[in-house]
Amino acid sequence: MAAWLAILLLLCGIPGLSQAQTNTSRNASVTQLRLEQGDDGVYLTAGVQFELPALVEETLEKGIAIYFVAEAEVYRERWYWTDQKVAQAARHMRLAYQPLTRRWRLNVSPQPISNSGFGFGVSLNQNFESLSDALDAVRRIGRMRLGSLAEVGDDALHAVNFQFRLDTSQLPRPFQIGVAGQADWNVVAERSAKLPLEKAP
Repeated sequence: MAAWLAILLLLCGIPGLSQAQTNTSRNASVTQLRLEQGDDGVYLTAGVQFELPALVEETLEKGIAIYFVAEAEVYRERWYWTDQKVAQAARHMRLAYQPLTRRWRLNVSPQPISNSGFGFGVSLNQNFESLSDALDAVRRIGRMRLGSLAEVGDDALHAVNFQFRLDTSQLPRPFQIGVAGQADWNVVAERSAKLPLEKAP
């Protein structure tokens, strides 16, 4: 009986046995994942496709900033035990409309960003003429450093988990209560894949 059950599970495809898995909300998906070896470490490049719900766009136009988070983890597979996490990284993005200049401002940091737009380790601040241009920058996760080659390892394939989401936990408290359970604020995309380590051009 146990043998038949094992065969049935294999035929149905257990999550975790496939080469790549994708979990998304109805309006977001991961379109690209790539691992690159640079001179000073291993980097992840990712692409996300999503459309900003009308309710979220209205919130932005009222001058309330919204936050996105991209997170990646790399695991080393072990046949004798659970997989070992060898590297992880995060990228926090704060998008806000500035009524005085009529421009969109994007702050990017490896650490959470405060409501004022400042945070420890802010590495990039950009201004855009349109919301469309600002969202294009949010959708491109370029060269997120995961760690050194010694930390990540030189295996033929690396197990990578990637998640991108609209982070409502950093909204002002009244908004956090109001958006709880609303599908319009559920912008999330996840993908797990085994990726080769490519040489950066």
